[in-house]
Amino acid sequence: MTTDRILHLADEGNAVTAVLDFVYDWPNMWPSLWLGTQDTVYMVLWATIFSVLVGLPLGVLLVTTDRGGLTPAPAVRAVLSAIVNIGRSLPFIVLMVAVLSLTRFLVGTTLGPTAAIVPLSIGAIPFFARLVETSLREVDRGVIEAAYAMGTRKLTIVGKVLLPEALPGLIAGLVMTVVTLISYSAMAGAIGGGGLGDLAIREGYQRFNDHYLWATVILLVVIVQIAQSLGDLLVRRLSRR
Repeated sequence: MTTDRILHLADEGNAVTAVLDFVYDWPNMWPSLWLGTQDTVYMVLWATIFSVLVGLPLGVLLVTTDRGGLTPAPAVRAVLSAIVNIGRSLPFIVLMVAVLSLTRFLVGTTLGPTAAIVPLSIGAIPFFARLVETSLREVDRGVIEAAYAMGTRKLTIVGKVLLPEALPGLIAGLVMTVVTLISYSAMAGAIGGGGLGDLAIREGYQRFNDHYLWATVILLVVIVQIAQSLGDLLVRRLSRR
C-alpha cells in the first residue's frame, strides 16, 4: 500500500471520528442550542413585525408620492428616499454600534435578544421598504387608472387595488427580509445580542469548540430553509389566485 493511500485512509478515519464525536456531543449541546434557537426566532419574529408595520407604509409612500403617483409630492419622496438610502448603506455591524444609545434608551440595556430587536428592526425597515416599492411598481397601471376613473378614493385604491395586486411580490419581499434578518441576528451575537450567533461566538470561537460552530451553522441553515420554503409555498398559492 502506497503512502498516499495510507494518508487518504487516515484522513477518512479522522473525518468519520469527527462526525461521530459531533453526534455523540449533540445531546450535551442541545439545551444551549435550543435556547439559542428560541432567542433567534424571537428576535427575527419581532423585528419582522416592526419591519412590516413601518416598512410597508414607507414603501407605499415612496410609490404614491413619486411623479405620476396617486399623490405626487417629489419633495416628500426625495426626503423619504434619502432616509431609506442612508439606512440601507450602513453595514449592520456598524449600525448595531451606532444605535447602542438608542437601544439602551428604549429597552434599558444593550445586551440580550430584546435589545437586539432595535438594530435589527432599524436595519430591516429600509430594506423591506425598497422591496415593497419594487413590488408596487410592478402592478399594472391600467388597473389603477381604471379604478381611479371610476371615482374610487385614493386610499381605497391603495388598500383594495394596489396592495392586493402586489401581494405575491410583497410576500416574496417579506421572505427575503426574514432571511436577511436571520443573518443579521447571527451578527448581533458579536455584541451580546443572544441567539445562535452569540452561542457560536462564546462557545464555538472563544472556547475553540468546533462542535458548537457546526451545530449553529446547521440550525441557521435549517431555519432559513424552513422560512424560504414556507414563503415560496405561499407565493405560489397567491400567484394562482
